Amino acid sequence: MLRSKTCGELNKTDVSATVTLAGWVHRRRDHGSLIFLDVRDRYGITQCVVNATENERAHRTASDVRNEFVVQVKGIVRERPSGTVNKNLPTGEIEVVIGEIAILNESKTPPFYVNEDSEVDELLRMKFRYVDLRRPSRQRFIEVRHEFVKYLRDFFSARGFWEVETTQLIRSDPTGARDFIVPSRYFPGKFWALPQSPQQLKQILMVGGIDRYFQIARIFRDEDPRADRIYEATQLDVEMSFPERDDVMAIGEEAYTGALERFGRKPVWRKPWPRMKYDDVMDRYGSDRPDLRFDLPLVDVTDTFRGTKFQAFRAGVDAGAVKALLIKGQADVSRKGIDVMTELAKRRGGKGLVHIGLTAEGLRSPVAKFFSDDEQKDLVRRVGASLGDLILIVADAQAHTAARALGEVRDHLGTQLDLIDDTTYRCVWVTDFPVLDRTPEGGWTFAHNPFSGVLESDVHLLDTDPGAARSKQYDMVIDGREIGGGSIRIHKRALQEKIFALMGTPKEEAAQRFGALLDALEYGAPPHGGFATGIDRSVMLLTGTANIRDTIAFAKTQTGYDPLLDAPADVDPALLEQLRLRVLPPK
Repeated sequence: MLRSKTCGELNKTDVSATVTLAGWVHRRRDHGSLIFLDVRDRYGITQCVVNATENERAHRTASDVRNEFVVQVKGIVRERPSGTVNKNLPTGEIEVVIGEIAILNESKTPPFYVNEDSEVDELLRMKFRYVDLRRPSRQRFIEVRHEFVKYLRDFFSARGFWEVETTQLIRSDPTGARDFIVPSRYFPGKFWALPQSPQQLKQILMVGGIDRYFQIARIFRDEDPRADRIYEATQLDVEMSFPERDDVMAIGEEAYTGALERFGRKPVWRKPWPRMKYDDVMDRYGSDRPDLRFDLPLVDVTDTFRGTKFQAFRAGVDAGAVKALLIKGQADVSRKGIDVMTELAKRRGGKGLVHIGLTAEGLRSPVAKFFSDDEQKDLVRRVGASLGDLILIVADAQAHTAARALGEVRDHLGTQLDLIDDTTYRCVWVTDFPVLDRTPEGGWTFAHNPFSGVLESDVHLLDTDPGAARSKQYDMVIDGREIGGGSIRIHKRALQEKIFALMGTPKEEAAQRFGALLDALEYGAPPHGGFATGIDRSVMLLTGTANIRDTIAFAKTQTGYDPLLDAPADVDPALLEQLRLRVLPPK
């Protein structure tokens, strides 16, 4: 090794020892005859010093050193002189008197400071990722990620789970987002796909008798990236045979409670975690990933407007819901604030947002004149409003659309008004999701995935009222963020084909698209279930960052571009010829 010690391990017990360090020059301070070099590696920083009168040759070399040069230092450890101890460093009580110093590699002036944790444009950091990763704050993300993944491997291995790697080249079937496809040279005109999930393969493992499986799986989804979603991600994937729903949820909760307590920044709110049904969280919070860090519930005021003449509320009254949100002390909200909240409501399907301020003169709103005195009084009573408060209302013919629209506003206000209590992790399980959701065209699609089992009490509804059937799906939500989820799966072919048929996929097409799984279900498939959680999102949670790209060593931009490798890029025409592919000019 080119070093005998790291730059983070020396202390007073090493005084008088001869050591060799290697690393980057974090900071150089030239005091004439004395030159100080702070040498840094992954483990820490050690101050090294050379005196020209004692070692002219080493002093001359140190004079040529600049920040981010890679150096090797040999010398003797001594205590720092009185008054120069740095209590902020683990190595702050000692320094290394340089006997020999070698420049292992020079460095250009970095595009940004490594020895300062200053704000740097993200695109610049991604382009020079090899410089960015030297910063201790960046390395902290990678360290937590490593420790977290190791913890998960140890946790599940200790409980009888086998880690099994599933193939990364599968049949294309974009049941969720678009697939990334890979052309085959041996089968011209045919394509592999990169997996969006190991879902079918892990179910097949259960049919194969593996019984308990886990994997730190890479997944790929050709969808628009956002703050907590990216093209390629890593997930913890878990499946087990013969469980009931509570068994799977219990092991997922145990794993994540342990991780939060070990690596997180705050305690867990409640143990065991609360469990809430989908209909209840939608009704109260307008979201299936409710943020429980602040108490700002939606209020159903449909009954208040049963006889209303305000036509904008009629569809909600007749077929859906009218939902309200009380904001204390915000009656004087600005026009701009209303516009922002209205746009948020529309983004989630709302037709608009009614705002009503409770003032000394009565209700102040462009639409207050359309409400009767009884409606005004009942509205104020139901939401519990008082002078100076603001009431926000959304009505829609679909109850969940009204709730989602107002729930989006609720999430915005939690941050905007500083309502969030961030002293604990607010963990909750959400259960009893619908099996199917309506498509814009009036058909059916899966609410989560097409392999989720159906509650036994609701199976008959698939024939009469499919939208009312509830699944054995469960989602893990922490601090208003969906960390993962899973379900007890369908383990009989007939029921699985029935779900496909409801989604408009007849038996023949289902056999072609999902043949391996459907066939496996006929060969003694055991009841089974599992879950998956996002590793990248989990590290976001553990470290407190709001940007998922912080948690990934080599991340891409929100458009999927890689500034470091300048990818995607053109490929050699000869390769396209071998693959029998032709690139069309852009439209």
